[in-house]
Amino acid sequence: MRYPIHHISKDLLQWMPVQAFEGEVIVVDQPEQVADAVQYLRAQQTVGVDTESRPSFQRGIHYPTALVQIASHERCYLFRLTHVGMPQELADFFADPEVCKVGLAFKDDINGLRRRRNFTPANCIDIQKMVVQYGLLDLGLQKLFAICFGRKISKAQQLTNWENTRLTPEQARYASTDAWATLLIYEDLLAHEPLSPQEVADLQREEKERMIEHQQEVQDQRLREQGIEPPPHLTPEEREAHQKAKRREARKRKRQNKKIRDNEKKNSTGDAANSSARRKRGS
Repeated sequence: MRYPIHHISKDLLQWMPVQAFEGEVIVVDQPEQVADAVQYLRAQQTVGVDTESRPSFQRGIHYPTALVQIASHERCYLFRLTHVGMPQELADFFADPEVCKVGLAFKDDINGLRRRRNFTPANCIDIQKMVVQYGLLDLGLQKLFAICFGRKISKAQQLTNWENTRLTPEQARYASTDAWATLLIYEDLLAHEPLSPQEVADLQREEKERMIEHQQEVQDQRLREQGIEPPPHLTPEEREAHQKAKRREARKRKRQNKKIRDNEKKNSTGDAANSSARRKRGS
């Protein structure tokens, strides 16, 4: 079975019903809670993972990972790293090859955890790297979940303060839903048939053409609002030919510039050699 749609618009997304994790949510904010939580997680075959940090609204300022949420189908643990740090047991869990850990843009999450305590990750899968094989053209968690299940997950708590003394019930539900959603998407991908590389390339080309057409429609509308009749558009074939001509011209300029630089270098070397020879004769 293959996915019937590969992209979802914001307009359609906003009308979809909201889905949230309905299992048990356990907040781990005391060191003595860590061992039992990790023991449960080690008994799972696959878990979904996500992390949260205090949002920054200033360029160049970033805050350390405040929360890591790890979910099975029935239970999600919220490790408050601002309270318990990055325990060795948790670092060892992420280095355990026996349990499959699934995340979205997982490299960033792992790097954030490793800044708290270094470990060598094992069996950590990034679903963003998988979805291309299935022809899915959206990479965000909310849109991927909508494509797979026809429902959306709320992002209303995304920019709240994850370093608060206590998590609100809304924050806890949001965090657990994100981790659980990655697990469901991963399992849904495995239940579908990957596309061939050519099919993926065709879909990407069609999506690019769709985006170009949409941009042209927006530009045309703006011109018409100013009383200007839009110029005729190039066909996809004409655009491709135009792009090829631009690439050929760029390669030609690159060769010419390289030739100029080589000649300048050669002349400079020759001038230096002549100058040296004149100094020797003068001495």
